[in-house]
Amino acid sequence: MELSGFDILADTPQFIAIDKPSGLLSIPNRDQSEVSLRELLDDALGKVYTVHRLDRDTSGVIVFAKDPETHKYLSAEFEGRAVRKYYLGFVLGQPPAPAGSIDGPIMENPHRLGTMIVHAKGKPSLTDYTVLESFGVLSLVQFQIHTGRTHQVRVHARDMGHPIAVDPVYGDGQPVFLSSIKRKYKMSKYQEEEKPLFARLALHAWKIGFTDAGGREWEIESPLPRDMNALLKQLRKWKGQTAKD
Repeated sequence: MELSGFDILADTPQFIAIDKPSGLLSIPNRDQSEVSLRELLDDALGKVYTVHRLDRDTSGVIVFAKDPETHKYLSAEFEGRAVRKYYLGFVLGQPPAPAGSIDGPIMENPHRLGTMIVHAKGKPSLTDYTVLESFGVLSLVQFQIHTGRTHQVRVHARDMGHPIAVDPVYGDGQPVFLSSIKRKYKMSKYQEEEKPLFARLALHAWKIGFTDAGGREWEIESPLPRDMNALLKQLRKWKGQTAKD
């Protein structure tokens, strides 16, 4: 995959913001078994520096610094909670309140390394959420994270009882099928089995805001990707039809 295949959301002498597709690593994994976005940027631009990261299956805005000074500055901004980070995600079911905060400390799960849990001994972690649209089986939710813990949105969504859809670690991992949202669904006689309508982690890093070292304010946004937008259209379509029944 070449850099020309990515949507560049912002590009300055100090940093670059990329619209990362789902399924691509942000940075190299331990065994370097597959290519990462940082390596692709290194090849295209020379060395870049990791400021933050997204989970492999999360799509959306990710920022890399182009020099050590910017890396140090932006890293401090992230660590100091000066960066505004918003996500969009489909969660299972409908949260009981239309908006709220999840203030649950997060730590690594001692019984399942590489995964996280809400635990009193964890690091302080705060996520605000707003339900944008609800469709019964799924709801579209905006999350704002005020801390940057590993898997924070996914862990907090699970903690409130409504995990991110198609999350294999913190949810049931089951794909979304049209039969689950459309009344009286019938497969075509030519189909042997129903194909998933949506089959990856339903989480998108939507928007990020910060002040650069020169004092300029940035708000960088990634539109909802095609697959999530297609799911949203189907949910709206069949919600409307169901309401008429």
